[in-house]
Amino acid sequence: MPKMKTRKGIAKRFKVTKRRKVLRHKGGKGHLLGHKTKKRKRALRRATLVSKHERKKILKLLPYA
Repeated sequence: MPKMKTRKGIAKRFKVTKRRKVLRHKGGKGHLLGHKTKKRKRALRRATLVSKHERKKILKLLPYA
């Protein structure tokens, strides 16, 4: 049986934890940051969990995660 291929775009954007939860980074911090509060920009730095339904889809695309 041949090796399965990992979707590289998904592998670069998401991180899988030890307990098979998926972390993602939030959008909205690329530009137009002048009017956003410090608190809001700090919150955008942190990673957040992907929902249960999206997690299933992502894990299918990352066979060795």
